Amino acid sequence: MTPSPSESGTADLSGTAGLEERVTGALVGAAVGDALGGPVEGYSPEQILERHGGRIRGVVGPWNGDAWRTARPLAPYHKGDGHVTDDTLMTHALVRVYGTVRDHLDAYAVAEHLVPDLMTTPRWIPELETEALPLQRIFLAEKWLVARIHYGHVDPREAGTGNIVNCGAAMYMAPVGLVNAAHPEAAYAEALDVAGAHQSSYGREAAGVLAAAVAAACAPGATPDSVVGACLSLAKDGTRAAIEAVCDVASRYSDHESARAPLRAAVAPYDTVGPDYRSPSLGARRPSRLHAIEELPVALGMLLVAGGDYRHAVLGAVNYGRDCDSIATMAGALAGALGSPVPQDWAKTVAEASRLDLWQPATTLVEVAREVFERDVRRRRAHERAFTAIGGTGCSA
Repeated sequence: MTPSPSESGTADLSGTAGLEERVTGALVGAAVGDALGGPVEGYSPEQILERHGGRIRGVVGPWNGDAWRTARPLAPYHKGDGHVTDDTLMTHALVRVYGTVRDHLDAYAVAEHLVPDLMTTPRWIPELETEALPLQRIFLAEKWLVARIHYGHVDPREAGTGNIVNCGAAMYMAPVGLVNAAHPEAAYAEALDVAGAHQSSYGREAAGVLAAAVAAACAPGATPDSVVGACLSLAKDGTRAAIEAVCDVASRYSDHESARAPLRAAVAPYDTVGPDYRSPSLGARRPSRLHAIEELPVALGMLLVAGGDYRHAVLGAVNYGRDCDSIATMAGALAGALGSPVPQDWAKTVAEASRLDLWQPATTLVEVAREVFERDVRRRRAHERAFTAIGGTGCSA
């Protein structure tokens, strides 16, 4: 394992960070954000403040302490102490699919590779502290992939229809953005296809926009503002409106403590879950052209508030509460892709506690991204030759 050499937390917005650094920053950054947010997922900022006697500043233990096994019998997971959650398990699974296919993915790649990976190969599951099938840990919205595609034999491109609409697809779409680094339009299109196997409506849209955001963050000279601009140029319907509303508010703040309540107020009209995260409203997570998931707009908002700084953005996401592990996963991926280094102590703690090599998936994805780019160039040149041959305008280059 080779952690990032810097732990200053200062975003590199000069464009000097290379592909390897950006891919590593995004994937390690996502995993660390996930692990920091896991133990306080589902709670309000006020509950977090009371439970921990202040705001979260790093890795913390389980919400219920040593009683984590029995406090929630339906979800006996060891969240905390640096353990990653299903966000990272799904992200790494998607990287493995890229490592197998070594080209762009679509919904059929999900059916042929991701679904079997989830249901046939035991892996170390940090929250279970044992080897198990990933299927035994992932949430019901992710189990949908297996139920619909493997057991239901549904067309993979339509399998996401009928699932609850949440951030389940968006939370692991960073690899799509990284394979399409600096090309947000391509990342958006590919992620929409991939996510069609898992989600519909604004859940699928969020997956496309998150991938586009990560791709935009990889561009030379990228800034939080340019990332948000790329998202707004592609996002549709309620997702676009929610991002615009939240980021407009975020632009007025530079501290996540003061920004937290205004960001929640800005996203509330688009969020279907409602004010009590653990008691969703009757209309929660249903398809709509007017609504959006909460996690993506808030992650972008925290990125703006932090000025791209990894530590600031992730801590803002964690202390926001609600679905904060996924918010921190997204914020961490975006800040890492921008070039803001992940603090070494956090990354080391999470890697050791989770018993996962957080850097190996990045090595794989850098190799795949380069191979895919070379294939894309060859495909583009073949198209240019064919188009020119039928009387189209030749390429001047």
